[in-house]
Amino acid sequence: MSADFLPYGRQSVVEEDIEAVAEVLRGDWLTTGPGVKRFEEGLAEYTGGTPTVAVTSGTAALHVAYYAAGIEPGDEVVTSPMTFVATAATASLLGAKIVFADVEEDTANLDVAAAKAAMTSRTKVVAAVDYAGHPAELGQLHDLAHEAGALLLEDAAHSVGGSWQGRPVGSIADLTTFSFFPTKNLTTAEGGAVAATSDELLRRAFSFRNHGLVRDKSAQRFPDEGAWHQEVHEFGLNYRLPDVLCALGISQLRRLTAFKLRRAEIHARYNAALADVDGVRTPVTRPGADPMWHLYPLRVLGGRRHAMFDHLRAAGIGVQVNYIPVYWHPVFADLGYRRGMCPNAEAFYAEEISLPLFPSMTDDDVDRVVDAIRTFAG
Repeated sequence: MSADFLPYGRQSVVEEDIEAVAEVLRGDWLTTGPGVKRFEEGLAEYTGGTPTVAVTSGTAALHVAYYAAGIEPGDEVVTSPMTFVATAATASLLGAKIVFADVEEDTANLDVAAAKAAMTSRTKVVAAVDYAGHPAELGQLHDLAHEAGALLLEDAAHSVGGSWQGRPVGSIADLTTFSFFPTKNLTTAEGGAVAATSDELLRRAFSFRNHGLVRDKSAQRFPDEGAWHQEVHEFGLNYRLPDVLCALGISQLRRLTAFKLRRAEIHARYNAALADVDGVRTPVTRPGADPMWHLYPLRVLGGRRHAMFDHLRAAGIGVQVNYIPVYWHPVFADLGYRRGMCPNAEAFYAEEISLPLFPSMTDDDVDRVVDAIRTFAG
């Protein structure tokens, strides 16, 4: 990567983060130690107190959450196609049928009316995605799911630290999943978490994260076997996030508010500078939304998105496109899903381009991107 290449996202790691990790490396617990609980408790301060379970990735968080929700073969999950494939794939791996519902034309978040129309008696979970960091219509979707006897899952991979109608992300949905990949709003290198609003959902999430192991004597079938004894009553996996990565997360949490502020400043600078540029459309913010902006999804009109992408990449600006509609992936096409089923999502994809956005960007970096866009627009 050349020195003047500007990526669309990158981690923000400082000496305090490095020292936090080094301190764990000098200690006794690299994994399954006290740092995990400290990170989970620290994260809960940003979910309105909703308890969390740390796991190895955002994808693992989704897998854990769908398991906690009791997804089994024959169940249906209604979700958005405007997301990374993991939102749907992890439910499919548990045997669910994925039912894609279209998105709102402006936010690219799951449309409430479309979700309602997609639901059947077999719907077990409605999975909303906070696209780009803008919360979905969580209140309406929560009521919609519960009225049908289903659960609401919020894929908040983009939105940790944000809020909707005054309530923190993680406090509204039955299950909320987070991702801590380097380009996300805070990082543990790889990592994720699940927030659960009920004790039973939380218990199932903790169990699945750790092989389903039962160490509580009162819950074991053979408690007199010996002090070493542990049992597995339901299968789980090893999705444990180690202390060494939790230490990085704890340190990052201390700067999450500052990250949010700088991301908002960059987002606002883009909005102001691009408002009068012909052929582009800037993102919206719904009343009541306090986004944690993970992406800046610019819309490029007139069929020129591909050309602008190439122009900006040639200028050393690492733009990205987020995302192709999930059902366009061959794995879903092979299951019978066809293009055209969610017109708003497909129209959004045809125009979307993600501009660089990360806390260490300077105003000059933003202006460089804007100047390149203006050059392209003529």
